[in-house]
Amino acid sequence: MAGRNVAMREAIRRALQEEMRRDENVFVMGEEVAYWQGTHRVTRGFLEEFGERRVRDTPISEMAIGGVAVGAAMAGLRPVAEFMTINFAFLALDAIANHAGKVRYFFDGMFKVPLVYRAASGWGNQATASHSHSPEPIFAHFPGVYVGCPSNSMDAYGMLKASIRDDNPVLFTESIALYPKPGPMPDDEDTDYLIPIGKGDIKREGTDVTLVAYARGVDWALGAARQLAREGVEAEVVDLRWLRPLDMDLVYRSFKKTNRCVIVEESLPMYSFGSEIAALLQENMFDYMDAPIKRVAAEDVPLPYSKEIELLALPDAQKVVDAVKEIV
Repeated sequence: MAGRNVAMREAIRRALQEEMRRDENVFVMGEEVAYWQGTHRVTRGFLEEFGERRVRDTPISEMAIGGVAVGAAMAGLRPVAEFMTINFAFLALDAIANHAGKVRYFFDGMFKVPLVYRAASGWGNQATASHSHSPEPIFAHFPGVYVGCPSNSMDAYGMLKASIRDDNPVLFTESIALYPKPGPMPDDEDTDYLIPIGKGDIKREGTDVTLVAYARGVDWALGAARQLAREGVEAEVVDLRWLRPLDMDLVYRSFKKTNRCVIVEESLPMYSFGSEIAALLQENMFDYMDAPIKRVAAEDVPLPYSKEIELLALPDAQKVVDAVKEIV
């Protein structure tokens, strides 16, 4: 049952808090997560409740954060390590891809790596190119690492709890633009609300075109669907929620019904999430295809600082509408 509406950052905070209360092996670490209460205020009040042993400020070294988390997980703990923004996770790529993602394979299952890397992601708000990026598909490239990208409070809550309880490494990305957005949450007593890893969701049913998205792209897709409905076009919105594993069965079922698809993502267009979905549809659903698959993504440039040019470089609902009208 859905309870009150809360902002997505509060949903993430509640999930973390409940899992730390449930399992004393869960701890959080990262830059300014303790005394500063988190750059995005997700860990507000954690130091007072859980103490320095389980809420650990780290040096400004993402490679150290990533590597220590792997070692702690191999030793039996369940770290939740925060990267201030996902751009800085590139500095920890060796720890994420070559260690967290491969340890179970290296040791034939003798070791497991139950850890979560949390990372704020997304473009906009004039944070410039160094702090504005959505490179989740890059991390989804590597086998052994799950990648979760929630689009709302309820999903963020259930997905993060499932990630913390899983015995595999998860990169859990949180769209900065969605942090303040309110949404329904499970009732306070429903502390075992979990969304299975790799399980997508239909956010809106339709018959004319399938819009496939994740994270902030779901907002743009839903906005476009409402506008299209006023013009007699019913769009179905598929929220994949996870980039690895991909719930392609959900996409295929929708595509068999609509025979048309537009893929919406906040990330860049080259070698992208959209490229992968389009390729899989073409390979597996060709007989159902009535029009070319269209993609809506950010422009293929580092994000400009100028607000007006920044908005031109980003996707939005109108760009999704325009893409749909090209194939319907």
